[in-house]
Amino acid sequence: MKGKKMNRFLLAAIALGVTACAGPSQINDDKVFFEFDSAVISDDARDELESQALYMKKNPDVNIILEGHCDERGSTEYNLALGALRAGNAAHVIIADGIEPERIKTISYGKERPQYPGTGEEVWALNRNATTKVVDAE
Repeated sequence: MKGKKMNRFLLAAIALGVTACAGPSQINDDKVFFEFDSAVISDDARDELESQALYMKKNPDVNIILEGHCDERGSTEYNLALGALRAGNAAHVIIADGIEPERIKTISYGKERPQYPGTGEEVWALNRNATTKVVDAE
């Protein structure tokens, strides 16, 4: 009996592992986050973006817009430029993972369209992101 239970456990673990490697079921509104005053892609962000690339490989009809967002600090011009860098750097990771550049557009909203209302470090950290939006293929 003990052996049968172990075999079932191993089969379940293998099945879960295969599912975990299959990639996300959708990527719309997925976000990667950035440190203050930075457009550097972290290891966690890279993993998320590579997961999005895997999804796009499995769904060749999916195109995306990467939106660059910033917190409310700094000038409008500075944050528009920083948001563009964030979206562009996120796009480069997905492209480097084999997705055609024409399937990705970028836009910067800087601090002009905060996704989370309020002020303070917790809210600012959430607003420092690149958000993936799925769009219809052209």
